[in-house]
Amino acid sequence: MKIVGLTGGIGSGKSTVAGMFRELGVPVYNSDEEAKELMGNSDHIKQQIVTLLGEDSYDGRVLNRTYISQRVFKDSELLKALNDIVHPAVRNHFKEWARNQNSDYVIQEAAIIFENGTHNLYDQIILVTAPLNIRINRVVQRDGVSTEQVMERVKNQWEDNRKVPLANFVIENSEIQKTAGQVASIHQKLLKTKC
Repeated sequence: MKIVGLTGGIGSGKSTVAGMFRELGVPVYNSDEEAKELMGNSDHIKQQIVTLLGEDSYDGRVLNRTYISQRVFKDSELLKALNDIVHPAVRNHFKEWARNQNSDYVIQEAAIIFENGTHNLYDQIILVTAPLNIRINRVVQRDGVSTEQVMERVKNQWEDNRKVPLANFVIENSEIQKTAGQVASIHQKLLKTKC
C-alpha cells in the first residue's frame, strides 16, 4: 500500500482536495484534526504542552487553541518545540491507522510535510497551491481572523516555489471544477504506479 502525503500552505484548500479523494474511496487521515484529538485526550501530551506553554494551554480538559496560537505563531522556537511534542505522536497514530486500511493507497493530509523534514517518509506527495490573496481571504472568512494573523501563520510555512520541485503532483486550487479534474487524474495515476 502506498503512503501519499497531501500538503499545502494555509488556505490552499487541502481539506477540499482531501474531501475529493475521500469521495473517490481513498482513506484520508487529517493530521490537524488528529493532532487536536491527541492534544485533548493524551495526558502525556497534555502535560508536556502545559510544561512548555503554561496552565492556560487548557481550560479544564479542553485545549485552548486561541491561547496556543497567539503564543506559538509569534515565536518560531515555541512553535518548533510544540511540533516536536505533537508530530511524533501524530506520526505513530497515523502508522497504526494506515495498517488498518484496505486500499491501494492512503493519504495523510498534513500542512508542513516539507518544513518538518518528513517528506522522505512518503511514496508520493501531492502539493495544493493557490494564489496568496485567495488563501488569505479563505482563512479570514473561515477562521474569523485578521489578515495579519493569517500572515503570521504563512511566515512559518515555506513558499510554494520552494515546495513545487519536491512534490510529485501539484494541484492548483482556485477553480473547483479544475481542481476536481486534477484530483481524478492524479487518482488514476496513483492507482497505476507502484511504490
